[in-house]
Amino acid sequence: MTTEKQDLRAVTETGGTHPWRRFVALGDSYTEGVGDPEPRSLGGLRGWADRVAEELSAGQPGFAYANLAVRGMLLRQIVDGQLAPALALKPDLIAMSGGGNDIIFRRGDPDKLARHMDQAMERLTATGATVLLYAGPDWGGIPVFSQIRGRVAIYNEHLHKIALRHHAIMVDLWCLPGLQDVRMWDPDRLHLSPLGHHAVAVGTLNALGVPHTLEPLEPRPVPAHGWTQARAEDLVWARQYFFPWMLHRILPHGSDESLAAKRPKPGPVHGLNRPDEVA
Repeated sequence: MTTEKQDLRAVTETGGTHPWRRFVALGDSYTEGVGDPEPRSLGGLRGWADRVAEELSAGQPGFAYANLAVRGMLLRQIVDGQLAPALALKPDLIAMSGGGNDIIFRRGDPDKLARHMDQAMERLTATGATVLLYAGPDWGGIPVFSQIRGRVAIYNEHLHKIALRHHAIMVDLWCLPGLQDVRMWDPDRLHLSPLGHHAVAVGTLNALGVPHTLEPLEPRPVPAHGWTQARAEDLVWARQYFFPWMLHRILPHGSDESLAAKRPKPGPVHGLNRPDEVA
């Protein structure tokens, strides 16, 4: 156990509060909260990062949260576009995730991605903030995505080494209980469902070692069906989601520059209410 975790456990076991006052999340659609719609939330999405912020803000006057994640971002775009703004906010707790879009849609080299992530983590941890790093889930049971399973596993092993090197806290989605359940995923099979975002929030808070009110959720069993029905569902998924994704990546299309972070400024967390800006 690291000194940081020992100190944190001492704080929480004696009835104190956690040490963080400003939480900033970086990444792509996974961190933005795609798959967890909530009209009352900023950007119409909630997601695991919002849920973590809500828990961390309880009984913490002055706690602030910003989410700089933007859907579709490649790792280089996250590093180039989000690191500097995040560091300017002077957070003491940072969540960093990225590289999934590179591997899924660009056949990204996990070794090269790891070098970029290592450089990013060096910058983030040099601030003295506590940094969370996320390893990707196991898509081995999903048609087409199963072909990238090896690259995801290699990238994850790199991320574990990077977390150790920079004393970051690892949240490993590959090993997170429950994420193998299809109900933890959106119908597009790429993004987390509300159940999945809840599970990642629980895993994040547990990794931080802080008390929280979130309980693991047990989804209702899926009715059994045969191979023919499962195959038909795979074909429907490919037609509705996979092929449009690939066409979007291959064919010329308009710029995504209009996409912006849903919470670019740190603000107090009041459930689903819109935060006021904090300097």
